[in-house]
Amino acid sequence: MKKFEKVKNIHFVGIGGAGMIGIARVLLKKGYKVSGSDIDYSNDLKKLKNDGAIVYEGHHENNIKDKDLLVVSSAIDSENVELLQAKKDSITIIPRAEMLGSLMIGYESIAVAGSHGKTTTTSMVAKILSVADLSPTYVVGGKVLSTDENSDLGEGKYLVAEADESDGSFIHLQPDVAVITNIDDDHLAHFNNIFENLLDSFIAFCENVPFWGYLVINGDDKNFQKISSKISRKKITYGTSQNCDYKIVEILSIEGCQKFKIEDSIRKKSHSFQINLPGRHNVFNAAASIVVAIQEGLDIEAIKKGVLDFSGVGRRYEKHVINIDKEKKFLIDDYGHHPLEIRCNLDAIREEFQDKKILMIFQPHRYTRTAQLYDEFVDVLNRVDSLILLDIYSASEEPIKGITSSALAETIKKQGHKNVLHVKNHDDLLDIIKEKKDLFDVIVTQGAGSISKVCESIIRRWKI
Repeated sequence: MKKFEKVKNIHFVGIGGAGMIGIARVLLKKGYKVSGSDIDYSNDLKKLKNDGAIVYEGHHENNIKDKDLLVVSSAIDSENVELLQAKKDSITIIPRAEMLGSLMIGYESIAVAGSHGKTTTTSMVAKILSVADLSPTYVVGGKVLSTDENSDLGEGKYLVAEADESDGSFIHLQPDVAVITNIDDDHLAHFNNIFENLLDSFIAFCENVPFWGYLVINGDDKNFQKISSKISRKKITYGTSQNCDYKIVEILSIEGCQKFKIEDSIRKKSHSFQINLPGRHNVFNAAASIVVAIQEGLDIEAIKKGVLDFSGVGRRYEKHVINIDKEKKFLIDDYGHHPLEIRCNLDAIREEFQDKKILMIFQPHRYTRTAQLYDEFVDVLNRVDSLILLDIYSASEEPIKGITSSALAETIKKQGHKNVLHVKNHDDLLDIIKEKKDLFDVIVTQGAGSISKVCESIIRRWKI
């Protein structure tokens, strides 16, 4: 870190992104002068400004005056005025993941990668380390609900971070421990829509683990099995498969909580755990976290308490109670934007709210993802009782002919669904929800774009 400390004035282009703001907060706490710009001046950025950062609303070449380094979000266009000015001024520009990799220097680092479950698993590992009084530093892509923050600067030796594969930049990381939750056909646009290119990036990430480190792998994941032989690092597996080093058994789900056992074939022991989260996918997220903790030598009682006390992550099955015209309803806000993530969320809801009717408001994220997984979206969205589709959130992508939310709605209707509605104007949603209040018990705001603001508006109007 000594050479890194020569850089004092660090500017983040796109500072409002979940991964960016977390790193910025840690650097600020370490004593660096942090500034950043974003087109959306969110409440989180207001908090960061109150903590001492300089935050600009919008991008302008003057924002980077006297800066030593630019950290850039993958969402930023190459023609951004701040990037162009930095190149003229010979200011070094690095991606977010490279800054995260630099932060890891000097720590015993744990990085969690995978197509699904990264944020929850990273947060669980941090929670277990905290319960064990190890005061970890952590950076995640969502808010840990118990702290309302997506990062913290701890005093201990561990740094736990979410490793984002979406732009391939996670190959800049060299963690001591790498967790792979799963590999799925998401974010393929960055990989020229070639799944094998995505697999190659995971191989490179795994091979970055030093020879003294190890990998914690979902042993049930068929896509990782395709590349396992190409990875030379030590692999420790968890899952329900017979040959896993840590086997998950006896899963029991009761009213949104789950009990399960993990059979440790390495130490010939079995341990019982409970988590206060529904959904089989969360058992796997917990198992990955537990395995890391056991491998790091933590006390088993601290591990049990860590997963039991874990209250979740913002926008990952985040649950609220609302009251519409004196009728109690449940609101679940979820970030999932891939068909598998939506399916897992629906399974968790059905598990906790048996026989309850679901109204889902879904905002598709990216034209490329919607086009590539169109049939899968149709299939999973057909499973909700009532569906409202918002326009596709472009994430700066150009539209694709024929790929629209209205087309998606019509296709679902042709499958026989009677309660599907495409809504263009978000301002109309509250009135529509009130009109449909007798058709649902649980309302779900689903997606990764601006739909979080829809959830906020529902809470403002009907929160108990």
